[in-house]
Formats: sequence, C-alpha cells, structure tokens
Amino acid sequence: MKKITSVLLSFILLLGVLAGCSGSQSANGSKDGKKVDLRIWSFTDELKKPIKTYEKKNGLNVELTIVPIADYPTKLKPVLESGVGAPDVFTGELAFIKQWVDAGYWENLSKSPYNADKLSDKYVPYVFDLGKDKDGNVRALSWQTTPGGIYYKRSMAKEVLGTDDPQKVGEMMSSMDKVFQVADKMKAKGYRMFPDEGSIRWFSQGDSPEPWVNAENELKLTDKKIEFMDYAKKMKKDGYTANAAEWSPSWFESMDKPVKVKENGKVTETKVFSYVLPTWGLHSVLKTNVKKSVGDWAVTSGPSPYFWGGTWLGVYSKSKNKKAAYDFVKMMTQDDKFLKSWAKETGDVLSYQPVTNAIKDDFSDKFLGGQNNYQFFLDQAHSIKPGIVTKYDQQLDTFYGNAVKQYTDGKKSKKAAVAEFYQKAKNAYPELNVPKE
Repeated sequence: MKKITSVLLSFILLLGVLAGCSGSQSANGSKDGKKVDLRIWSFTDELKKPIKTYEKKNGLNVELTIVPIADYPTKLKPVLESGVGAPDVFTGELAFIKQWVDAGYWENLSKSPYNADKLSDKYVPYVFDLGKDKDGNVRALSWQTTPGGIYYKRSMAKEVLGTDDPQKVGEMMSSMDKVFQVADKMKAKGYRMFPDEGSIRWFSQGDSPEPWVNAENELKLTDKKIEFMDYAKKMKKDGYTANAAEWSPSWFESMDKPVKVKENGKVTETKVFSYVLPTWGLHSVLKTNVKKSVGDWAVTSGPSPYFWGGTWLGVYSKSKNKKAAYDFVKMMTQDDKFLKSWAKETGDVLSYQPVTNAIKDDFSDKFLGGQNNYQFFLDQAHSIKPGIVTKYDQQLDTFYGNAVKQYTDGKKSKKAAVAEFYQKAKNAYPELNVPKE
C-alpha cells in the first residue's frame, strides 16, 4: 500500500465511530463472568472471528477492545506506558506503524523463542519490512498485503476501448500519458475517467518510489511528485472527472449510477468509468455500495504499483502472557489452516506466501466477472519497493494533498504551493532539511 492519507483516516474514523467501542475491559478483569486470559486491543473489528477460533482452539478466554482509529494512538499509548490494563496483543495501522515499531511497546520478535527473522522469505517483502524497527528487529507482523489497482466498468471499456480484458486495459493505462488518452476517449463518449483528480495521487511516485524523508533527514519533492501536480490540474481542467470528492456522497453514488456534474454554469449527467482503490476497496467499498452493476467490474494495473493501508500486530513487551499472546499472532500470520479459511471467507489478500502460493490459482470473484483478482494483487504486491514508509508520511501526505489542491483550484501557483508545502513541513518537523525556495 502506498502511504495512508488523512482522507482515508477520516473514512476509517467514520467506520470506527459506527462500530463503536466493544469488548471494553471490565473492572474485575472478567468477560461474561469468566476470567480473562488474554487481552487484545485494535482499531478494527476484523479480529472478532479469529479470536473465536483461537478461544476454541486453546480453551482460553479473550477480551477484545475496539477503539476508533482517531482515538486509538492517544488512548493506547498511556496504557502501554503505565502497563495498567494494557493489552497482551495490539494492532498497528500504516499511518503510525514506523513510529510504533521503534517505541519499544512491541516485543522484539527477532529474539528467542520467536525467531521471526527466519520467516522473512515467507512474507511479501514490503509487508515484512514495515514490521521492523530501525535496528532491523521484527516487532510486528501482518497477515495481509494491500496493493492497489484500477477498478473499472467492463461494459464501458468494451464500448469505448473495444475490450474489457484486464491485461489489455492495463496496457492502455501503463503510463500517465496513456491514462489521459483513455480519459479523452471516455469524455468523447460522455463518460468521466475518475470520480475526482485525487484518484491519481497513488501514481505520483512513478516506477521508482522514494521515501518522503531520506536517511540524511532531507525532504525534497521528487520530479515525479512535481509532475503529478500538473497531471492533477489537467485532470480537473479538461473535465476528466465527475468532481466527486473521495468519500463524498456523490463519490459513492457514481459507483452504480449516473451523477450530475456542474461545470461552467451547466449541469450534465455522466457515468464514472473507474476507481483507484486497494485490495480492501473491493470488499469494503465497492461491494457494499454497488447493486446494479455487480459482475460488470474488473481490476487492472495503473501506471505504477502502489499500496494503501494494512494492519500489523505484535506482543506487548511488558505482557505477562507472552506465550499465549504470540500464539495468537502466529495463528493470525502463520497458521496454514486458519489462513486458508480466512482468505476464502473474507477475500483478504494474504502476505504469508506458503498459503498464497497454495490458493492463488483457485480464486474467482463474481463481482469482477469471474476474474482472479487474488493472483493480480499478489503480482502487484511483489512489485512494491520495501523501505519507502517513514514516520512522517501521514502529515506530509496531508500537506502535499493540500498543496496540490491549492494549485489545481487555481488559488496558488505551483511555485507558491510547493513553497508552502516545505514551510508547513519545516514548521511541523524542525529537524527536517528542506530546500530553500
């Protein structure tokens, strides 16, 4: 996954608020009148079913505490610092994973009896890399990989491009120049390429992505990122989008039906051809909002590979139940039987390669017209460069997104927008070395 943005964070917050806090710790340390053997904290409810499997398998009683993502770091940190009421296992999200692996809250899984270093060749490289601290010790593991693609409507592809074949459509969008060629053809037929210009931000790194901040603490926008600002402006200026901002009502609405677009004082109705989303976007976004066009979708590659999101988990370094805690982590990340069942039940694309290699050929998704999206995403995952995530990413992504919007909306020149980006970054992180604009 590429780096998470504040937009995604808002979306997850919405989901978290809807889910609420469940399984909160009781004053007497019991759950349903029984002694709690293991405590787990997370910002998502996706561990509920695995916990039931673990309880049945081990005869233990597990308590799950779910905290909305926006509150999660601030509520969890003091508990981990004090050790009072702390969980034995807790999850981490991409937005703060690099800060947490270095904080000492997670047990060092490279040491005995865990010896997680020996597992490195069994995981998708970038996923395993993200769970390491600055010294190369494994602190957290993840069962999933979250590469992205471009989901598109097959019927529109056939009409405009002459084919709905994912490989052929992907070749037609293998560079940003080619993306604009397809966008032009879509517009000529009365369609819009994407819901909004923010869709293409995942391709702003190009084929050779670099971390926001290098080893010398230098922050500098790459040529590709600067170039992206013009791509975003062109996307909006030339009317290739439906002006449906990500996570807005119109953004969801345009997945399944025509939407109204207001431009130059005129209102027209249009359909959106494609969405740029990661693995979880299929199950958590498209499938939950699409009713009429099920089976009319496919997924293909864009100008460059990217990833978005992900959940890691590890053992609390001060836990008194480390064996049981790691047994749960092992089940979630290394248990062949459990992971095979989990993948087939949820469609989650796994990072654990012994299982993915065994099941990847048998996947077929009805929503995607029978396409084996599992194999597609695994191929994308192996193209993602490890080592590109830094602890600064969430805030810098936000600053950069704001700068791009200021430019695309015509409120600032490109030079002024870039200068403001550097200034905000320096104000937030004085230790960074930024160019003098």
